[in-house]
Amino acid sequence: MAQHRILSHYVFAPLPDPTAVMLWQRTLCEGLGLRGRILVSPHGLNGTVGGEVGALKRYARDTRAHPALRDVSLSWSDGSAEDFPRLSVRVREELVSFGAPEELEVDERGVVGGGTRLSPAEVDRLVARRGEDVVFFDGRNAHEARIGRFRGAVVPDVAHTRDFVAALDSGAYDHLKDRPVVTYCTGGIRCEVLSALMRRRGFEEVYQLDGGIAAYGRERGDQGLWDGSLYVFDRRMHVEFTPEAVTIGRCDRCGAPANRFVNCADGSCRALFLACPACRGAHPAATCPAGCGTAPGDAPPPALLPHGGTAPGQEH
Repeated sequence: MAQHRILSHYVFAPLPDPTAVMLWQRTLCEGLGLRGRILVSPHGLNGTVGGEVGALKRYARDTRAHPALRDVSLSWSDGSAEDFPRLSVRVREELVSFGAPEELEVDERGVVGGGTRLSPAEVDRLVARRGEDVVFFDGRNAHEARIGRFRGAVVPDVAHTRDFVAALDSGAYDHLKDRPVVTYCTGGIRCEVLSALMRRRGFEEVYQLDGGIAAYGRERGDQGLWDGSLYVFDRRMHVEFTPEAVTIGRCDRCGAPANRFVNCADGSCRALFLACPACRGAHPAATCPAGCGTAPGDAPPPALLPHGGTAPGQEH
């Protein structure tokens, strides 16, 4: 029986002709029967695709054969092409929509001026050595942190990735500029940019968790500094690293433990809200509990919503 998986990948590298790369990537994926979402920009490539393992390995090998993409970072997880409604390959101005393409400088070695990379083990050692002085800074949209985050993390109140620049420029986090700050996100790509933006704004000691939460969970499971579930950008919506994972989210309807977001049943509303198993069963076609447009996580930007719709923004 054929095995199926999901492959997430990204690389920051100059691509002078992103349209040509987009067309090649689309043809490659179609020929291999892969589904998912791939973004191409002048700064590199960012994608998550699902399919048969042999086809995914062929895709990875052919992608890495491109001179500019040879250092693409790969991350495997459980799933299949069925976790995605279709194949989408597009050209965008930014790989991650911070709304500041003019601030991002990329060369053959990746993002210029980003934070120091730390492996999961190095993050643990930093915290063991410097204790509460270390600040975990969540580089995701705030609704993602509702179901999982690093213990004691700073979670900016942002609904979209593009809100981070204004949040940093507001001065709300200036008191952290002389402390060791560890940025983290799902798979590492948002922190490539975020850490560079922070350093440009005077944050003196900035780190980025290499491989993101996904890498930390693979190495440490639920025995480290992470609590809860990881929000993911496909029909699964969330994953847990071990059966011992705690549930830190709370249902927007009744307050019971919850780790699954559901779409508002109002077709004109793009909000997600947290729902526990009991409320999902009792209200299978529920709208936002506090009224449309008011649910926590209003208009969030997951790349692929469970009902098959798409929204801007992607990360792994």
